[in-house]
Amino acid sequence: MTQRALRIYAGPGARRRIEKHGLDPQDISVIPGAAGGPKGLVLGPLDRFLFGKWLRRSKQPVHLVGASIGAWRMATACLDDPVPAFQRLERDYIAQDYEIEPGRKTPTARHVSERFAQNLQAFYGGRVEQVLAHPRYRLHIVTSRGRHLLSREHRVATPLGYLGAYVANTVHRRALGGWLERVVFSSGPDPEALSLPFDDRDFRTRQVHLTAQNFHPALQASCSIPFVLQAIHDIPGAPRGAYWDGGITDYHLHLNYAAAHPRGLVLYPHFQKAVVPGWLDKAWRWRHGASAFLDNTVVLAPDPDWVRTLPNGKLPDRNDFARYGTDLAARMQAWTAAAHASEQLAEEFAVWAERTDPALVEAL
Repeated sequence: MTQRALRIYAGPGARRRIEKHGLDPQDISVIPGAAGGPKGLVLGPLDRFLFGKWLRRSKQPVHLVGASIGAWRMATACLDDPVPAFQRLERDYIAQDYEIEPGRKTPTARHVSERFAQNLQAFYGGRVEQVLAHPRYRLHIVTSRGRHLLSREHRVATPLGYLGAYVANTVHRRALGGWLERVVFSSGPDPEALSLPFDDRDFRTRQVHLTAQNFHPALQASCSIPFVLQAIHDIPGAPRGAYWDGGITDYHLHLNYAAAHPRGLVLYPHFQKAVVPGWLDKAWRWRHGASAFLDNTVVLAPDPDWVRTLPNGKLPDRNDFARYGTDLAARMQAWTAAAHASEQLAEEFAVWAERTDPALVEAL
């Protein structure tokens, strides 16, 4: 018997709705894309099915919210022909390689940032307007803007600032806002009519109009892991300062969707069941549970037993750069195998979506 790959979890409101009406693409109001680096590779086939086939059966506006690799995925969904674009994203991400200077074990943040900027320019070159002018999708790129010691990147102030952020977050997640604020770059034809697809009163938040001038720096900032890549400073149209990975403030985008979209559903392709609020919350298990924010959310995630059948018995992750070192071919082989195996996730969702059997939906 083939190991089941897909698990479907839903908040109370979403479960009740599916029990009564099933799930239709017209029901979807929001799709989030989490930070998580290489883990996002297993969501490629789901992305291709959702944006290439399933959602095309509907006509309603959909908000796409992304942080880090999730922002790259959601921006790709806004391209005119998303299926080959997602295939290219997968290939490019798997093939990424960085030079390591003599005497170092890891590449410099400057080198990674320069290479990443080149990759984004090559990927979206000449196609940014497709993203911004999509007739249905509104893209929201989440970034983390530093405050006080973190307002500019500095070899001494930045580590001290992140230490302060860690301590503050340990006391209370809202206290993290003293060090970092959520800045969301949102697409839309009218900068005066922008709206967020979630209630932002949970955390210090700003919204900025996403334009052709700030698209590349905003997207790179959302992917700029502290100390791995350099911060992006003074993004056009946004408050001055240093911008880092959106996953620091919103690792898995555990946002109050229910308040902003009580009548629609949030469809969340994710690489695990838990929707962790911020990157600094990874160690605090008590913050990993579902909240009322996710009442109308449906999470599509791989079964943990299926994950153990992948290379190395786990999802691809950033530790694989150290695991494989300079053996690029071996890492590419492992990641490619995981990405190909995850086609089972899309196949199982396609079958379930035709019948939407409520018995297969578990509590989030």
